[in-house]
Amino acid sequence: MTLLFFAILPILWLIVALSGLKMAAWKACPVALLLSLIASVLYFGMPVDYMASAVLEGTALACWPILLIITATIYTYHLSVHTGGMEIIKAMLTSVSSDYRVLILLIAFGFGGFLEGMAGFGTAVAIPASMLAGMGINPVSAVAVCLVANFVPSAYGSIGIPLVTLSGIMGTDSAQLATYVALQISILGLFCPLLMVAIAGGSWQAVKDMLPVCMAAGLSYVLAQLGVSYFLGPELAGVAGALCTMGAIIGAVKYFPPQNSAYVLQRDNAPQVKQHQAFMAWLPFVLIFILLLLTSKLVPTIYDSISQIRTSILIYKGEGGAPYTFQWIATPGMVIFFATFVSGFIKRTPLGDMLTVLRKTMASLRPTFITIISIIATAKVMGYSGMTTTIADNTVAATGLMYPAIAAFIGSVGGFITGSATSTCILLGKLQMDAAIAIGAPLNTQIWIAAANATGACAGKLIAPQSIAIGVAAIGVAGKGSESQLLGLTMKIYLPFIILLGLLVYFGTSVL
Repeated sequence: MTLLFFAILPILWLIVALSGLKMAAWKACPVALLLSLIASVLYFGMPVDYMASAVLEGTALACWPILLIITATIYTYHLSVHTGGMEIIKAMLTSVSSDYRVLILLIAFGFGGFLEGMAGFGTAVAIPASMLAGMGINPVSAVAVCLVANFVPSAYGSIGIPLVTLSGIMGTDSAQLATYVALQISILGLFCPLLMVAIAGGSWQAVKDMLPVCMAAGLSYVLAQLGVSYFLGPELAGVAGALCTMGAIIGAVKYFPPQNSAYVLQRDNAPQVKQHQAFMAWLPFVLIFILLLLTSKLVPTIYDSISQIRTSILIYKGEGGAPYTFQWIATPGMVIFFATFVSGFIKRTPLGDMLTVLRKTMASLRPTFITIISIIATAKVMGYSGMTTTIADNTVAATGLMYPAIAAFIGSVGGFITGSATSTCILLGKLQMDAAIAIGAPLNTQIWIAAANATGACAGKLIAPQSIAIGVAAIGVAGKGSESQLLGLTMKIYLPFIILLGLLVYFGTSVL
């Protein structure tokens, strides 16, 4: 019992610090790392040099590729804002319809999913929520629909980094993991557009003449996400789903326009966007998409060539250590940086401006750097020292073969604590894998259960204090009681979501 307490202590601290004490993640996570270091050495007998090398390996994984990708994606967004491209994209989206139910789907579900797939880290809630509120939609409803919409692409955020990271921790194929996540998300993903319209309209009556648009939005997203996950892996799945759903929504509105005038917004005419302006606004994102496709396994000639430019180093010195490989070019972060700079030069953005935006981006991400490095180092120490195995063994002893039914719930606890699918996959991914091994699950079932960790994290983000705080800050109502109102609303969505996910994961293990 003592071992279990100290094994779970870093996680308990994060629950208390982030949920109870409302401490910032970049302050709480280093303390969790310190607790894991003490527990690993004093109670799990981990030699100090092994502990130090585990921290070093975690730091290496955090910096390359995770923080590289995060920095690159956020930089692309910031540069788009700096050059005015983001404002043009907003104007194009809002010109599609005057029915705010359509705009909610297009901006929160489609464009929000695109932002999640490209950048993540709060942009998919903050930007669409502020756009919707600015158009006259109820601010609390605007945040609520963005939180619901974000359930579908969260696992594929920042060019698939949560699932890329989780597959790296597990040592499994990222495409198979991404496919299982897409399957688990698909049923609830189909329901999300209907739920968003009902929230925005105040009742299910609002869905009545929106069924074709909602079905087009949901089907196009989950099918595209599933297809790209299966054939290419997680990197472009979220982006592809978002692009397809935006096209499907626009097409559905054209052929099945909603007729209820009660939901029409009265607003000024949007400025006309010229083709050249539209092309330049979307250019960095189009280049990123094309270059990521060209450097993926879909084009083996290019992929195999650039994959040779790598360095492998044995960092962890203890049992179970394996050489860590730095891919210097064949990593999404480098591709995104290259595409962003090329698009900047094409748009004739001065190099000085681009470097200034990059410097400001890196400065704004300092807390994220501390958080990610700390949490990954914590996960490595807990994994190598046997702490996660201890937690997994005790959890399995308590639940037995019913463990798959609670795998998504465990992931949702991580999502609630951290507000991040990436951090949840890092913190709890190995625990879920160890638990799956402990119940004697075959490899496919192990990956299925690990996928539940990611989908559970997506559900947990619905009620995460960090997610809600980002949303209310974006609409300018922080500290005015909106937080509790949003939590009450999203909790009603989270509970059935997590129950359904638990049933899906449990019964899904029998058909793998």
